[in-house]
Amino acid sequence: MTTLTVRGASKSYGAVHALRAADLTVAAGTLTAVLGPSGCGKTTLLRCIAGFERLDGGEVRVGDTPVAGPGLHVAPHRRRVAVVAQDGALFPHMDVAGNVGYGLDRAARRSGRVEEVLGLVGLAGYGKRMPHQLSGGQQQRVAVARALAPRPPLILLDEPFTALDASLRTELRADLRAALHADDATAVLVTHDQAEALSIADQVVVMHDGRVRQEASPSDLYRSPADPWVATFIGDANLLRATASGGTAETGLGTLPLSSPHRGDVTVLIRPEQLRLNDADAPGVPATVRHHLFQGHDALIDVQLDDGTRITARILGQPTHYSSGTNVRLTVQGSVYVLPEPATS
Repeated sequence: MTTLTVRGASKSYGAVHALRAADLTVAAGTLTAVLGPSGCGKTTLLRCIAGFERLDGGEVRVGDTPVAGPGLHVAPHRRRVAVVAQDGALFPHMDVAGNVGYGLDRAARRSGRVEEVLGLVGLAGYGKRMPHQLSGGQQQRVAVARALAPRPPLILLDEPFTALDASLRTELRADLRAALHADDATAVLVTHDQAEALSIADQVVVMHDGRVRQEASPSDLYRSPADPWVATFIGDANLLRATASGGTAETGLGTLPLSSPHRGDVTVLIRPEQLRLNDADAPGVPATVRHHLFQGHDALIDVQLDDGTRITARILGQPTHYSSGTNVRLTVQGSVYVLPEPATS
């Protein structure tokens, strides 16, 4: 069952085209992340779904009900779409229970729904507290509980973790996913954080320049990007020109197996974690370390092949053996992916 369908959504602000015929489909009971750089149109898409902005073209359906389209614009409060803002937007004069129960009728409040959703977001027993007595993370949990409480067909989350520190974001997004799935809720999360999108979403929609470039599961998005732009936007990537002949391709890193057969001149994707650095007297393609970027749990090593090609490898831990100027040998683990040629439009 489909909860949200967006077809051909277009929106301009003067000469700026914020949305260019964007499509989106969200299945019931799933969490979809809309991911992209600043200015790509993801927030405009969310605002058009919520009804805060009018579409210039295209349509939006919530379930089987059209809410936006040619000659149609259903008011936001009639769409039964809940929105969680970046700052939570709690009512400061109401306690937690009052905030969560604001959209419920008397029967629903008496049914214990408020306590139920507070339990889902990890705030059981917090009903009598005031918003100013809560941390930023707790306030966002209350905002999510308030969105869940009336069981709307769709919840929209507008970068809800932006103002939180890194460790709290990690904890809260895991709890958010668990709460949404426990309540069988359908949600769309707008974010610019790749780790956030890949770690908690059932599907990820990548936007760029007002267009949807790819809609796929996190694993398919990372392993099989739709074009070179998506490949380099999602994680770190090495793109090499190659000549394919069936199941293998000749590259600057040697003859490599392909994930699917191709022939002719192609571009292959090699993720940094596929590369192995070995001693200079070991098998592999010779290269020289240029520099490294230590990131705590791992490090990115920038190396240069003899023909001048720059490659990035990822290793675990501190790169103590790979100082600038070190000679190494490179090998590639697993098959490599042939990227589709970019669209010419």
